[in-house]
Amino acid sequence: MSVTIDSPQQNEERKPTRHFPDEPQLPVTRPTGILNVLGSTDHKVIGMMYLILALASAFIGGSFAGAIRAQLSAANLELLKPELFNQLITMHGSVMIFFVIIPALAGFGNYLVPIMIGARDMAFPRLNAFSFWVLIPAAVLMFTSFAVDGGANAAGWTAYPPLSLKEYSGTAGVDMWILGVHLAGLSSITGAINFIVTILNMRAPGMNMMKMPLFCWAWLVNAWLILVGTPVLSGAVTMVLTDRAFGTGFFKPGLEGDPVLYQHLFWFYSHPAVYIMVLPGFGIISHVLASFSRKQIFGYTGMVWALGAIGIIGFLVWGHHMFTAGISPEIRLYFSFMTMLIALPTGVKIWSWLATIWGGTIRFTTAMKFALGFISLFVIGGISGVFLANVPFDVQVHDTYFVVAHFHYVLVGGATMALFAGSYFWFPKMSGRMLSEKLGTAIFWLFFFGMNITFLPLHLVGLQGMARRIWQYRPEFETINMISSMGYLLMLAAGMLFLYSIFEALRRPRDCSNDPWNINDIQKSLVWDIESPPPPYNFAKIPEVH
Repeated sequence: MSVTIDSPQQNEERKPTRHFPDEPQLPVTRPTGILNVLGSTDHKVIGMMYLILALASAFIGGSFAGAIRAQLSAANLELLKPELFNQLITMHGSVMIFFVIIPALAGFGNYLVPIMIGARDMAFPRLNAFSFWVLIPAAVLMFTSFAVDGGANAAGWTAYPPLSLKEYSGTAGVDMWILGVHLAGLSSITGAINFIVTILNMRAPGMNMMKMPLFCWAWLVNAWLILVGTPVLSGAVTMVLTDRAFGTGFFKPGLEGDPVLYQHLFWFYSHPAVYIMVLPGFGIISHVLASFSRKQIFGYTGMVWALGAIGIIGFLVWGHHMFTAGISPEIRLYFSFMTMLIALPTGVKIWSWLATIWGGTIRFTTAMKFALGFISLFVIGGISGVFLANVPFDVQVHDTYFVVAHFHYVLVGGATMALFAGSYFWFPKMSGRMLSEKLGTAIFWLFFFGMNITFLPLHLVGLQGMARRIWQYRPEFETINMISSMGYLLMLAAGMLFLYSIFEALRRPRDCSNDPWNINDIQKSLVWDIESPPPPYNFAKIPEVH
C-alpha cells in the first residue's frame, strides 16, 4: 500500500528507525466470543471498550445531572435531601470527567491513531489493555460509594481541604473517591506513555512528523499534558488521604499545613485537564471540517504550533482559579495575563477552521453540523473565559452560576460536540454501517438547542449572584432555573435518540465502502484506504507514505 500525503515540509522527510516486518507475526483473526473480546489486546477492540464504557457512564453521570436540575427547577423544592444533592453534584463532575469525556477521547485515540500513522497496534498492547481495565475498579469504587455509610463524596469534585478532611467528611465514600481518582490517573498515565511511544516510534516509512494527521498531533500533545499533570493530582489527593487516615498535616493549619497548597496542586493538573478534554476534540474537528468542505486543512503548520502552545501555556494559568484565595496582586496580574495569552493559539485554530470551510464545497452531514456547532459553542465558552481572566470580574462572579455556565460551554459545547462529530464521522469505518443522517439531524438540533437553553441562562443568573452548589435558592432565580431544567430534557432526548440510532444501525448488515464519505481523493488518509471495519492488524503490508 502506498499513500501520498501532501506536506509543506517535504524536504524534512525522516526515515523511521524501527524495523517493520512485511507481514503480521501473529495469526490474523478477529476475536470471537465474549471472553476473547474482553481479553483482546487489539487497539481497536480496546478503543471500542473505552467508547462503550464512556457511553454507559454518560447515562449514569447524565442522570445525576437530571436529578440536580429537577431539584433546582423550583426555588424551594425538597425533592432531594441536601446531603444527597451534594453527593450528586460531586459525582456528576467526577463521572463526566474521569469516565465519560477522557475515556471517550481515549477510545477514539486508541482506535484511530495506530491506523492513521500506519501501525498495526499500539507500542505496548498489553499495557494498553491494562490502561483500560484499571478504569473498571475505579468506576466501581466511585459508583458503589453511594452505598456505604454516609454516602459518596459530598465535598465537591475539587475535594478542597478542609471540607474533604475527616473532620468534615467522615464517610468512607471520600476515601473510595480518592482511590478511584488514583486508579483513573494510573490508567491515564500508562495510556499517555503508550500514545507517546507509539506516535514517535511506529509511524509508517515516509510519514515524518509534519505529515502526521492533526488528530495524532492533538493526541501527542495531550499525552504529554497527562504525563506531566496527572502525577501532581495523584500526589495532592494522596496527601488528603494521609491527612484523613494517618493524621498527617499537609493541609491542616493546626499542624502547620496549608489548605491553599492543595489548591495550587489541584489546579496545576485540573486546568490543563480542560485541554486534556478538548485537544483531541480539536483534532476531530480539524478532520471533519476539512473532509466535508472538500479541502485540506488551512494552515497545517500553524495548527500544529498552536497545539503545542496551548499545551505549554495551559500549565502556566492555574492560578486564575484562585483569584479569591488570597494570592498577591502581582501573582494575580501574572495569571490574568497568561490566561488571556492562551486565547491567541486558540484563536489561531478557530481562524484556521473558518479559513478551511471558507470557499469550500460544504456538505452539511451530521458530523459537519456538530463540528460547526462546536465552533460556535466553544467560542462562547472562550469569550466568557476571557471575562473570567479579569480579576475584578472574576472576584464578583466567583463560585456563581456564571462559572458553571462557562465551563459547561467549554466541556459540553466543546468536548461533547466534538465527540458527537467524531462518532458520526468514524462510526462507518468502525462498524461498516452508516448512522442515520435523518436521526442525526434531529439529535444535533435537540442537543444544540438543549445545551443552549440549559446553560446560556445560567450566565444571567450567575451575574445576578446565584451561588453554585446550593440546594435551594431565592425565588427571583426560579424562572431562569426552570427554563434551564427544561433544556436538560432536550439533551436527554438527544442522548436517548443517539443510543437508539446506534442500535438501529448495528442491526443492519454491513454495507460501507472503504471510503463511505468519498473524501479520500483529497484527504489521502490511511484510515479511508483500509476496509470498513478495519481488518486485524490493520495492514497486511505496512504502507509507505510519499
